[in-house]
Amino acid sequence: MSLLTIAHEWTKLGLIGFGGPPTHIVLLRRLCVQERHWLEPEEFEDAIAATNLLPGPASTQLAIFCAWKLRGARGAIIGGLGFICPGLLMIIALSAVFLSKHPPIGVLGAAAGAGAAVPAVALNASLALVPASWKRIGDVLAQRCRWAVYAVAGAVSAAIVGQYLVATLIACGVVEILIRRHQESGARGLSRSILFGAMHSTAVGGLAALAWVALKVGALSYGGGFVIVPLMQHDAVTTYHWMSGPQFLNAVALGQVTPGPVVQTVAVVGYAAAGLGGALLAAALAFAPSFAFIIGGGSKFGKIRSNSSVQGFLTGAGPAVIGAIAGSAIPLGLSLHLYWQIAVLAGALLWLLFARRGVVACLLTAGVVGSILALAGVHV
Repeated sequence: MSLLTIAHEWTKLGLIGFGGPPTHIVLLRRLCVQERHWLEPEEFEDAIAATNLLPGPASTQLAIFCAWKLRGARGAIIGGLGFICPGLLMIIALSAVFLSKHPPIGVLGAAAGAGAAVPAVALNASLALVPASWKRIGDVLAQRCRWAVYAVAGAVSAAIVGQYLVATLIACGVVEILIRRHQESGARGLSRSILFGAMHSTAVGGLAALAWVALKVGALSYGGGFVIVPLMQHDAVTTYHWMSGPQFLNAVALGQVTPGPVVQTVAVVGYAAAGLGGALLAAALAFAPSFAFIIGGGSKFGKIRSNSSVQGFLTGAGPAVIGAIAGSAIPLGLSLHLYWQIAVLAGALLWLLFARRGVVACLLTAGVVGSILALAGVHV
């Protein structure tokens, strides 16, 4: 397997990978298992399970892992860049248009329309994660009660105290580890106490703050790409004022409708904070942990999957993530400031939660509606 082939095939995946992780997994399976027979079916399924245990964008890490299996570290780097860069370049170009001082009125309308649908997308993403997490927690009443507590904690953190969300996710995971260890050890009890504080950049804006936000997205986002929304929202809008609430909605929408991983939304935040250099810095730091996890730990994925502490942490952090994604819909919804956006949001809720239709089509339709309204003279 040549590096040139990896570059070609993974770049093609990056160009056509609309629709988020489900699409990415289907495309990777078709390429690596069904068409080229580079990986055995069982090997590919194990890779999905292992990458889902890691923080960060799971489908991106799966793409990097498949390339790593073929040509080691060089394959991982080339394949990963091929998968990431097409969508990244597209989203940076769109950021320059959407975040310009005087964007065309049709663009403003499209942004307002697509942004209005984002709270519905957040709720849809949260609900989609519930079945697997509920199954992981088990069917014991005490365990299910803990699941509910973790979910509520994540929701409250995302909706009210966003700056403490990272600490909340970590705390939920560690509490579950400690409970399981206590149950296993019985009378031996626990001999240590652990103190957690919210990790936060001390810089008041600037590149140091942007670097922290991007690294947090890449290294501490558990449970899928959309968890980046509550992780970034408070920092980008409230703490550092890089973006307004509506602009952040636009950033999330751009991350959904462009190909490749949703984590590329961080590039829009980086562009708003520090222009092109900020976008590239944010993307580099957000994806760096994924490369490090695969290149440094790919050979240990079997041990990671069987590690009881890892399983316990994810059992606690998982429902907190689900709650955080759902809770983020509240401040996202409060960012809507036009009466017609409420109607668009209602339509998006019907489209996603009741009709069970696709996210990309929902956002594109909402954008078209907003653009039409803007060109017709409605205030945007």
